[in-house]
Amino acid sequence: MTASTKTIEHALLHWYDVHARDLPWRNPPRRAVPNDPAWPYRVWLSEVMLQQTTVAAVKPYFAKFIETWPTVEALAAADEADVMSAWAGLGYYSRARNLVKCAREVATSGGFPKTEAELRELPGLGPYTAAAIAAIAFDERAVVVDANVERVVSRLFNIEEPLPGARKAIRARAEEITPAKRAGDFAQAMMDLGSSLCTTRDPKCLLCPLAGMCEAKAGGDPARLPVKAPKKPKPERKGRAFWIERDGPDGTEIWLVTRPGTGMLGGMRALPDDGWSAQADGSGMAPFAGAAQTLGAVRHVFTHASLTLEVVRLDAAPGGEGEWWPLQKIEDVGLPTLFAKAARLALAQR
Repeated sequence: MTASTKTIEHALLHWYDVHARDLPWRNPPRRAVPNDPAWPYRVWLSEVMLQQTTVAAVKPYFAKFIETWPTVEALAAADEADVMSAWAGLGYYSRARNLVKCAREVATSGGFPKTEAELRELPGLGPYTAAAIAAIAFDERAVVVDANVERVVSRLFNIEEPLPGARKAIRARAEEITPAKRAGDFAQAMMDLGSSLCTTRDPKCLLCPLAGMCEAKAGGDPARLPVKAPKKPKPERKGRAFWIERDGPDGTEIWLVTRPGTGMLGGMRALPDDGWSAQADGSGMAPFAGAAQTLGAVRHVFTHASLTLEVVRLDAAPGGEGEWWPLQKIEDVGLPTLFAKAARLALAQR
């Protein structure tokens, strides 16, 4: 049961014209690509934010960024620490560092390039993101394959090879059905179909515009695809974070450091810690001499490891690079989620 590419294209785009999600960064179906220099910026910003992050989580961050930095030039001129702070809680912080690098490169060159190949040269843009921007922002024909598209294509063509090995076949099939016209609408239609109907569990085949062409549905069990390789267990790591405070001229202040630009939570303001990482436990040693009191521990799950972070109140006089931050403004610092958890624990013990 192999449907023609035109049949798939027409059925999917007709469905999308009626059921497209209304998203703040999206152009409505059938509308011409906006002739507005801010349009590629909005598409790029949304696609970077959406990497490994849900639409619901991205919406408030997107709104905040657009309000604060409405153009790529404004973002390029921003202080990187402010951007990192605004990104706090969204995760995968290398995206924020690359966001600033990319904005500065685009602003210097006078705008976003239009082709997928040129977009790939920008910091932080991999194959998916470059293809998505080319298709959505410039209506260039580009093969856009994210996790939703992988699922739709693997079921549509009954691709039984396990991931990640199946990705070559999935991309080849996606290439076959990607049209030359309305490339952006087609890419977003595939994403919407995967997120709303062709879901991981309990796909809604009765509502799917491609159900009559779907080889996996014909086989009776579309939910088993795509086949995924067994997940390896995440290593368990341990570390310590240190809560150091003092009486400042305007009230209590907390000692914060800026993490190195590379590595986990790179470039983010944080509590000082004992050097834990995804590869190894922390040393357990405090960065400064002083009386220590354990307040409790918080848990956090990263992509490559799970961490139990012991939070320790440390009576010490810190030195070196760092800054005293007003306790009453701790919510404004933009701590990453892990250290925000640690701060909340410490505050509850005061």
